[in-house]
Amino acid sequence: MRFIVLLVALSGASVPAQTGPAPRPAPPNAPATVVVRGAAVELRYQGITILSARLSSTASAPRLRMLVDSSGGRITQIISWTADDDRMTLRGTIHGTKDAFAVEADPRENGVPIVRHSVGPSYNRLNRGVYARSGDWLLSLDFPAIAKVTPVAGGDSAAFAVDAVGREVTLRFRPRYYQKHRGLEYYEPWTYAPWYRSAAGWTSWFAYRDRVTEADVHSAVDVIAERLAPFGYEYVQIDDGFQRLPIGPPENWLTTNEKFPGGLQGIHDYIASHGLQPGLWTNTTFADTAWATAHPRYFVRTPDGKPAQGNWIGFVMDGANPATMRDLVLPVYRQLKAQGWSYFKVDALRHLRYEGYNSHAGFYSRRGMDRVRVYRSFVQQIRTVIGRDAFLLASWGPRPELVGIIDATRLGNDGFGYGGFSQFNSFNNVVWRNDPDHIEISRADGYRAATITSLTGSLLMLTDRPEVYRSDRVEAARRTAPVLFTRPGQVYDIDPLRSSRLAMVVHEVSGSGPRPFEADQRLQQTLYQLDIARPFERWTVLARATGAPDTLRMTDLGLAADREYLAFDFWQKRFLGAFRDTLFAGAVDPALQVQVICLREQQSHPQLLATNRHVSCGGVDLERVSWSGDALSGTSRVVSGDDYELYLTEPDGWMAASVAAPGTEAVLGERRDQWRRVTVRGAQTGQLTWTVRYRRSR
Repeated sequence: MRFIVLLVALSGASVPAQTGPAPRPAPPNAPATVVVRGAAVELRYQGITILSARLSSTASAPRLRMLVDSSGGRITQIISWTADDDRMTLRGTIHGTKDAFAVEADPRENGVPIVRHSVGPSYNRLNRGVYARSGDWLLSLDFPAIAKVTPVAGGDSAAFAVDAVGREVTLRFRPRYYQKHRGLEYYEPWTYAPWYRSAAGWTSWFAYRDRVTEADVHSAVDVIAERLAPFGYEYVQIDDGFQRLPIGPPENWLTTNEKFPGGLQGIHDYIASHGLQPGLWTNTTFADTAWATAHPRYFVRTPDGKPAQGNWIGFVMDGANPATMRDLVLPVYRQLKAQGWSYFKVDALRHLRYEGYNSHAGFYSRRGMDRVRVYRSFVQQIRTVIGRDAFLLASWGPRPELVGIIDATRLGNDGFGYGGFSQFNSFNNVVWRNDPDHIEISRADGYRAATITSLTGSLLMLTDRPEVYRSDRVEAARRTAPVLFTRPGQVYDIDPLRSSRLAMVVHEVSGSGPRPFEADQRLQQTLYQLDIARPFERWTVLARATGAPDTLRMTDLGLAADREYLAFDFWQKRFLGAFRDTLFAGAVDPALQVQVICLREQQSHPQLLATNRHVSCGGVDLERVSWSGDALSGTSRVVSGDDYELYLTEPDGWMAASVAAPGTEAVLGERRDQWRRVTVRGAQTGQLTWTVRYRRSR
């Protein structure tokens, strides 16, 4: 068989990888070097091999075509082979960066749309590419070839096995993927990492709005520390209502009003003394007319020299003036940081941009300044003062100008919104953490909102009055925290209408009401999937909202059509049965407005279906599960005072004989249609070991 031998030079110098805490070198916006020697295929980028593979065919030599397109500064490199039959195979390894993950690279024409995320390596069969985050490159396989990309365990960098079969096999390489192809100019992932830890807590806004008092916060802290903190709720954030008015000079932020007699340090200390992280709302408006009129040099000015104003922003603080930052802005954050605040919600950033710097663009253009860089500098200086160890939430609207500075951004209007889960799904925990806004679990959709927020790895902040957490509704909150760090299963947005319009922020002069590029608040998609991979097991969690299809093919979930999967309804605590090829999910309970199905591949012996600790069906608590001889055993992280439940299959031919969990009361429940509940009571917070022994029933 003949093969083409081809060398293509890399545009730009090769830069060696850097280790340690120093920033990584910027990857070139250039195609990869392609080397084809006989059957061997190699792609090199930044001087590193990112693909090593072999191409084989039983027919005549495949025909190679190559294209590099740079339209609009977006490099797309195509390497494509065509054969005379369907038996051409490309098999090899993609070598990614340590933070690389397998993904769906492009939308499918067929199949049910499902918002996918993963915890740990993703083995989903829908994956056709690898995204290397710190290098911002995407290498994928085009349709119509049958392709599979699977993580390879071990090694210092992420490696992925590639297997593609077809008459035509096409590789597509896209450097600077999010920065150029997705239009995020300031996305430089080699300079920063997303917030990896859980971000879950409570905020006072919808509970009390600006009428909040110190007593209200104390009451909330008491209940949260008792009822929610053990389950993963960490932050308590005070919103609008503590500061003196008018909003303006630093003293009005740092000296509380009469509703907070203990001052900011006092309220911080009360929160911290209960083992919680103190958070605070601030904003970028300036409403003190007398002060602004007396000190115009601190502000953006109109052509006649007066301080410029705008709706929702008041007088526009001049971020390009060092004195403005030194005297008006940074003293607030410097003092709050010194007091120990660790969660900062910075509001009115949309208005600073739209009614502020965009509306008065001439002020900066006449000075030869880039107003966007001034805007970034304004927020970057706040970030520098509070440090990278503090959580920084921007509010509101997607803030592409602040990529790399903020940890999260609220995607839509005031009030919890579902649109961002599918309209910005590819941004979450790659660019920033998505914030759908606060959850009121007392509302009819409380279970649904908390479930989808948790399973997508988004920012989860509650905002009910404390008495709600003493009611049965607390279960919706307890079972959805902490938030696992997820990666998106797609590097495209399921609904691209909003994110594709992000460039409009450059021209907006009004932040009143939602804009066309901001997340819709309505429920846009009804299916959400989380794939979890642990060293001991892999499983899938599927959330179905009201209106979701009740029949799904396993292949639509990226699962094998020829294997049996066991399905368990997490919220209803019931075994749905074993399914091959097609899942029949049934109706969504209208009282919950959401169904969560745990899917595990069926084994030939008793196995774990789920636990009751977390909506991830064990993703938070399970540290080990194993089957040996006649025993199923495991290690879990549990919460004191919370009965821990294990839901176990008991197939024909097996019967549970005993259960043991040292230091606790462990009870075998009654056998029901090939499954059984085990309840462990009296465990202390921490690690729990458990063993269920079986005997043959026939």
